[in-house]
Amino acid sequence: MRLNLFLLLPLLLAAGCGGKSDTAASGSGSGAASASGELSPFQVKNGIGPVTEEVALGPMDKALAEAGEHTFEAKCAGCHKLGERYVGPPLGDVLSRRTPAYAMNMMLNPDTMYTRHPEARALLAQYATQMPNLHLTVDEARSIVEYIREKAADHD
Repeated sequence: MRLNLFLLLPLLLAAGCGGKSDTAASGSGSGAASASGELSPFQVKNGIGPVTEEVALGPMDKALAEAGEHTFEAKCAGCHKLGERYVGPPLGDVLSRRTPAYAMNMMLNPDTMYTRHPEARALLAQYATQMPNLHLTVDEARSIVEYIREKAADHD
């Protein structure tokens, strides 16, 4: 009888530990994924996270860019440089490759991006280092986008 219990115990534990639903990990509102776990067109273009609408970039906001520079230096510069590969990819031209919403969702929700978004998974494969969740606010992420945008404009 003891032997049977030892054989059944792992099966019971495995059955009880699974079952995390895909919808709990989707991480978005209006750009929600289908029930099959596929990404919506919005998520493919703009990433998965709290930014669920396109981010319109108006005229350059110097004050926002300055705030973004401070946040970038404090939280991002340890792994990212603007013009060269470092621990992570160079970010100087990221807004020519990705939408502002995508960049923000990557900053705000890297865990889900790495597990569900094909572009983020490709970055992980290329750089072999996952960006940590820095617990930025949406406003901080937006200011970093403005800083990167300003720096990119300086180099044009």
